Amino acid sequence: MAATLRRHTLFPPGDSQDDLAYAAEALHGHTRLVGPDGTEIKLPGEVFAALREVVEALSNGLAITIAPQTTQLTTQQAADMLNISRPTLVRLLEEGQIPFEMRGRHRRVRLTDLLDYQEHARVHRRTALNELAREAVEDGSYDAVDHFPRTR
Repeated sequence: MAATLRRHTLFPPGDSQDDLAYAAEALHGHTRLVGPDGTEIKLPGEVFAALREVVEALSNGLAITIAPQTTQLTTQQAADMLNISRPTLVRLLEEGQIPFEMRGRHRRVRLTDLLDYQEHARVHRRTALNELAREAVEDGSYDAVDHFPRTR
């Protein structure tokens, strides 16, 4: 599985950033692809949008991974994607926060389920921070601290 994911990871080429920047700019209005022989292919909107996102990411120096949503990840791959430890991921799986399947003795996590969890966690954190900020404004503590507290 890891080899499959790595095979679909594109890294920005170090020597053609200008070409990528030009391509990213050009992809804001064209919906046709022209082959080397001059053959034109009309791109569906979804394909065009995906191509534009890939080129923009690469032109900004970011690597991009292309994987089908049905991709199954190992627990280590899923933990790496969430930037958490594998034991923490396993705890989330066992608590039912992220669905998983057993393949023999190994847990597998679908990419779509992991992305759903990631978005849910992002929304939950944002909501909690907004609530804390609202409470701090209401009780006046938001403006009360004008320096960082000394910790040592």
